Amino acid sequence: MSEENKSIHEFDLNLICDYFSNLERQGPGSPEITIKALSFVDNLTPQSRIADIGCGTGGQTMVLARHAPGQITGIDLFPTFIELFKSNATKHNLQDRVKGIVGSMDKLHFQNEELDLIWSEGAIYNIGFERGLKEWRPFLKTGGYIAVTEASWFTEDRPAEIEAFWKDAYPGIDTIPNKVAQMQKAGYMPVVSFILPENCWTEHFYAPQHAAQDIFLKKNAGNKTAEDFIANQRHEEQLYQKYKAYYGYAFYIGKKI
Repeated sequence: MSEENKSIHEFDLNLICDYFSNLERQGPGSPEITIKALSFVDNLTPQSRIADIGCGTGGQTMVLARHAPGQITGIDLFPTFIELFKSNATKHNLQDRVKGIVGSMDKLHFQNEELDLIWSEGAIYNIGFERGLKEWRPFLKTGGYIAVTEASWFTEDRPAEIEAFWKDAYPGIDTIPNKVAQMQKAGYMPVVSFILPENCWTEHFYAPQHAAQDIFLKKNAGNKTAEDFIANQRHEEQLYQKYKAYYGYAFYIGKKI
C-alpha cells in the first residue's frame, strides 16, 4: 500500500492532534453554515443547555455561542484541543457561557433530558452516525434538537476509486435519504438536511492546511510518519477535487420526539 493510500486510522493520534491543533477548523464547515443550521433550531433561551460533541479547538462552538443563547459545553478527547478551546473562549470573551471539558463521546456525563441542543460538526463518525444518534438521545429533552454533519454520498453509483477510499476511511458513509431514515429510526423527527457548499472544503478546510503542512513538516523534519501523514492529507484533498460531485458533508437536523 502506498503511503498516500494509507488510512488515517493507521496514524498516531497524537500526531494527528498536533497537526490539527494548528487549524481553526478540524473538519469541513464554515461560520455561515453553522449559522444556517442554527436557524432551524427553535426555542433556545439563556437557560438552554447546549453540548458540542467532538468540538475540537472550538471554531464552530464560538460561532454557535455568538448566535445562540444558553450555556455551551464543548467535549473533546484531546486535552490539547480543549486547552485551545478554552483560550478561544477567553479570546472571544465567552468564557462565562462556554466551557470545554476533556471527555469521550461514548462516555458522556450529562443527566437524562439535560440538554436542549446537541451539536456535532465533522465528529459523529468517530462513534458512528446511527450509534451516536441513539446513545446521545437520552440526554436531550423531548422537543430538543440534534444537529450534526456527516460524510454522505450524493449519488447512488460512484467511481471505484472514491468508493474504496471511503469504505476504508468511514464504512458508515451512506446516501442522504438513508441517513435521514436512520435519524427517524433513532427516534427523531427529521427537520432538515442540506449539503455543505464546496467552499466549506476548499476555502475553510483545505486551503488553511497548506501553510500548516509546511510548518508541520519543518517541525517534524526527517520523521517518516509525519511525512506519510501529510502525503495522506494531500491525497485526500486531490480526491475531493476529483470526485466532489459524488460526496461531501451534509448537515442533519432532527428533533427528539
